[in-house]
Amino acid sequence: MNWISNYVRPRINSLFSRRETPDNLWTKCKECGTMLFHRELKDALNVCSNCDHHMVITPRERFANLFDGGLFIELETQAAVADPLHFKDQKKYPDRMKAAIKKTGEPDAMLVAEGDIGRTPIVAAGQDFAFMGGSMGMAVGNAIIGASERAVQRKCPLILFSAAGGARMQEGILSLMQMPRTTVALQMLKEAGLPFIVVLTHPTTGGVTASYAMLGDVHIAEPKALICFAGPRVIEQTIREKLPEGFQRAEYLLDHGMLDRVTHRKNMRNELITICRMLMGLSPQIVGDLPAPKKTEGTKK
Repeated sequence: MNWISNYVRPRINSLFSRRETPDNLWTKCKECGTMLFHRELKDALNVCSNCDHHMVITPRERFANLFDGGLFIELETQAAVADPLHFKDQKKYPDRMKAAIKKTGEPDAMLVAEGDIGRTPIVAAGQDFAFMGGSMGMAVGNAIIGASERAVQRKCPLILFSAAGGARMQEGILSLMQMPRTTVALQMLKEAGLPFIVVLTHPTTGGVTASYAMLGDVHIAEPKALICFAGPRVIEQTIREKLPEGFQRAEYLLDHGMLDRVTHRKNMRNELITICRMLMGLSPQIVGDLPAPKKTEGTKK
């Protein structure tokens, strides 16, 4: 009986036992409720195939689709003081940081990288809203300063993808100091004659909107992104009036002259390549990476 109980029975159980399936194979669109298969959603750059809702995408996922061949070099930036104010609310600040690092796998809310897009060298910085709401702290300020210095060193454009709920309250006045610090850092790009392009994603609010997110040479936004300083709820409670439909959304800001473009995520890469090459005085990108056509002798222009 030993071989039956030790071999046959487990073998039978393995054939008929229920296989567990991962619980992250499907994602529900918050806008229309459509269930989206994870592979199809990834191929669509986290955009709903039914209603075109732009879901959150991490900076690493964004950079993998932005840079040529998905290849980029991550740049190390100056580390910030761990807990400068010894802040504590419901949790200690270091505990919140540890939870955010474990959740995202990133040291802070800003990722800085360099590489080529359309064979055009750039430096890119992206905020991760999943890391404490993409809040602006000293580490984010250091990241923007480091990105600006690297762009000046390489003499290439800086592209920044913003996504934030504002300043990080756990760092108090030190967080608010990042507004003038980043403004001065971006002035280096202007003095060097290098483009600074901002892509505003959902949501971009608070001190981020009041500083570096609105200092670009070109401002592009993803569809229906919330872009504001104070949110709609706060404004409605203050003025005690109902706001217009779509107020503070990307399309509303475009109509009122606050933005240059509202661009779908699938078209963002080509849009950025065109803008970078134009502002850098380079020839247009060759589609398909084919060699330029040779001039035929005897033909007239």
